[in-house]
Amino acid sequence: MEKLVIIPTYNEKDNIRKIIDAVFSLQQDFHVLIIDDGSPDGTGNIVKQLQQQYAGMLFLEERSGKQGLGTAYIHGFKWAMANGYEYIFEMDADFSHNPKDLIRLYDACAKEGADLAVGSRYVKGGRTENWPWDRAVLSYGASIYVGIITWLPVRDATAGFVCYRRAVLEAINLDAIQFVGYAFQIEMKFTAWKLGFKLKEVPITFRDRKEGYSKMSKGIVKEGILGVLKIQTQSLFRRYERRHTTR
Repeated sequence: MEKLVIIPTYNEKDNIRKIIDAVFSLQQDFHVLIIDDGSPDGTGNIVKQLQQQYAGMLFLEERSGKQGLGTAYIHGFKWAMANGYEYIFEMDADFSHNPKDLIRLYDACAKEGADLAVGSRYVKGGRTENWPWDRAVLSYGASIYVGIITWLPVRDATAGFVCYRRAVLEAINLDAIQFVGYAFQIEMKFTAWKLGFKLKEVPITFRDRKEGYSKMSKGIVKEGILGVLKIQTQSLFRRYERRHTTR
């Protein structure tokens, strides 16, 4: 029981069975935790059916209503630590992240010394496919913007395909993480960096979803733009210290 993949879902009935099967087909001892925010399309029920097939490897946490990506991951992080996992992954349900790249992210942490491995679109070897031009421009521009404002040494700061070593999540005060949307990913990476952890980017190919629909909204974009300024401003007056935990 070492590796846990956290997948937040909201109305992903067209993808959920396929993404779960794809992760387990890797035969790399990954466990999967689905955080479902009360999907009215029955996503949670599909996961419950699959739990019979993947007993002891597939887990489901159901929440009432759509509460945001950031809170879903924090819920999952706390669950992962309470259940003894050493490597905790973030991944989307829609195949924009290739499940096979989970192995490369794991290797970056377990074998190459990274504390946090980022599946990156914007380092050498990384790219996007089939993405609308406006989303591509927004994403790339956001990463440049984050770098200018924060000096965070990550080319793909908004990336949501990540592997954390347990020690990183233990050291971060998860209850103090402020953002729930676009800025959540930036805040987590920024905090880990400020705490002195080693971040490594692993090139991936990011593909636009084929099934379902994007959860991006104007509110999420606005949070990302203003959130970066808030993160940097607060950092000027904040002392970053690792939380001490006992296991």
